[in-house]
Amino acid sequence: MNSRILIGTRKGLFSYGKDANNQWNVESTDFLGDPVTIALQDPRSGYFYAALKHGHFGVKLHRAKSLGGEWEEISAPAYPTFPEGREPDRCPMRGIEIPWELEQIWALVPGGTDQPGRLWCGTLPGGLFKSNDNGESWELVESLWNRPERAKWMGGGYDYPGIHSVCVHPEDSKCITVAVSCGGVWQSKDDGENWQQIGQGLRADYAANDEEAYDPVSQDPHFMVQCRDQPEHFWIQHHNGIFKSSDSAATFSEIKEAGPIVFGFPVAVHPQNGDTAWFAPAIKDELRIPKNGELVITRTRDGGESFDVLRNGLPQTHAYDLVYRHGLAINQSGDHLAFGTTTGSVWVTEDQGDDWTNLSTFLPPVYSVSFIE
Repeated sequence: MNSRILIGTRKGLFSYGKDANNQWNVESTDFLGDPVTIALQDPRSGYFYAALKHGHFGVKLHRAKSLGGEWEEISAPAYPTFPEGREPDRCPMRGIEIPWELEQIWALVPGGTDQPGRLWCGTLPGGLFKSNDNGESWELVESLWNRPERAKWMGGGYDYPGIHSVCVHPEDSKCITVAVSCGGVWQSKDDGENWQQIGQGLRADYAANDEEAYDPVSQDPHFMVQCRDQPEHFWIQHHNGIFKSSDSAATFSEIKEAGPIVFGFPVAVHPQNGDTAWFAPAIKDELRIPKNGELVITRTRDGGESFDVLRNGLPQTHAYDLVYRHGLAINQSGDHLAFGTTTGSVWVTEDQGDDWTNLSTFLPPVYSVSFIE
């Protein structure tokens, strides 16, 4: 296995690789003690990116040519000045004011191969940014920010709405699909100039009535992925279930049975087969721990008609691990997956989840996992 694994945690950035004896080890550490909310290697340029959340000192973005070496701080996305005389934006559920100020970088995604230097960045409180110079400068995508429907966006896991999923169409880089928690699914077919609310069929069980439950803008997608080789296939791990689309996210079908439970945060889709996907289930809302204390990954190979519950190598007693949205990753071949948890544990599989190997049980809580290839 030639892949390495990049892990962003509450207290640093870690990379794992295999040594000459085929054993997994930490290869490099960066930003020790600092919270790394998302990390990325851009396969086009080879650059590494790390987004840090320093609390009182704000959000920082760093770039490097290699891990374990010198990082340079580059520009973080910045919101425009709040217009004078305008009423503050407020969360429709909590009534709290939503600032025009960067709270967290929640998604960082390369553009298409025909867009050298293009990066997309999703943030709290619900802004989408793009860069055309490898992160040297950023531009707020005002066409989405200024949509009147944004007034209905509200916080899910955070006080403010946020964009955590950005899917760039692998065959048409001008087609961008984003998921908002809570604000539903939006798509642009002209490189962000115009946006359309899509995602019919998504259902929010926390809504007051059926009409609101199926309102596309009321939805809380926890994470969304698009299949590389069959890009019409999308999967969403939603607040109250799993949803599948076979028509480029225009409509979704709900999957109500999936192993021990359908709640969770991450989802990974096989890069070649849009009907194959993996999930990390947990009890929802107040508990947010694996059901019965048994850590499992679920897998479907038939578009959600049936699920395998994958346990081999994972703890099955007193396991209280939760996997965040960006904590489950799949490599380019579709055979190797890795995930990290809130307890600082990391597992990897080389056979699509049939067998898991533990890499660590002592890292800080894991925010993001990705493969370096």
